[in-house]
Amino acid sequence: MVQARYGATAKAVAEGAGAAACCAPAGESSGCCGATSETWDPITADLYDAGETAGLPTEALLASLGCGNPTALAELHEGEVVLDLGSGGGIDVLLSAKRVGPTGKAYGLDMTDEMLELAQANKDRAGATNVEFLRGHIESIPLPSNTVDVVISNCVINLSGDKPQVLKEAFRVLRPGGRFAVSDVITRAGLPQPVKDSMALWTGCVAGALDEQEFIDLLREVGFENPDIEPTRMYTRDDAAALLRGTGLDENLADQIEGRIMSGFVRATKPGGAPRATKPVRQLVSLGAANAGIRGCGDGCCA
Repeated sequence: MVQARYGATAKAVAEGAGAAACCAPAGESSGCCGATSETWDPITADLYDAGETAGLPTEALLASLGCGNPTALAELHEGEVVLDLGSGGGIDVLLSAKRVGPTGKAYGLDMTDEMLELAQANKDRAGATNVEFLRGHIESIPLPSNTVDVVISNCVINLSGDKPQVLKEAFRVLRPGGRFAVSDVITRAGLPQPVKDSMALWTGCVAGALDEQEFIDLLREVGFENPDIEPTRMYTRDDAAALLRGTGLDENLADQIEGRIMSGFVRATKPGGAPRATKPVRQLVSLGAANAGIRGCGDGCCA
């Protein structure tokens, strides 16, 4: 059902459905990642700055179904290899490719043929030469062990039925010292059982979301160090009501969901590896007696 839902979205974008690409058939929930109202998706809205996406194909933006912006939050460096789990239309792969530069590489992994076809077309439109899209499942990554510097993902791990295996695979492909840096929907204090049982809300990135502490514990169990979750967006009661709309569930459940769902940035590190070299701090000369002991500009010499 996940594959069918996102395949339909990719097909709609490819066929030029534009903003309607995120809408489900009449009578069904119309959200992209979330099951939302016809006009507002609290999960996928307002994730990217216009300047950041300048030059990217419109189709990549329309097929963006994430809950965060992992490429803005992850620390990427020239020459690194990045893997995006569940890469969809390819927006985060293309953004990563820009940041790692021509000496780096950005892989995208997806199980949906329609998304892969759309992502390949977006790669060609963008003229990206350091990008490769792979077909496969995030529970069985088709890359050798110890070959990736950074694993990213945008609201996809919650869709998997075997999350421990996803994290094991991410750990396997990372080089020693490699970083896990994903955006995902995360819960606090659990969700009502009707919400957990809703397939519409599972494919909508809510029902399958891990609890905050559970996510941390699973990362530690597979071997990651220093797991951390940084909330990036907390969902209000109105957001919860929008997520419930069109699912067939009582919208009064929003009272029980409020404050329990968030988008978050999840970080962890694979042990080992040499520490990354840092640039030496340049000492700036002091500017007169009035600025003695102060490094930097003074007396209005610069903004």
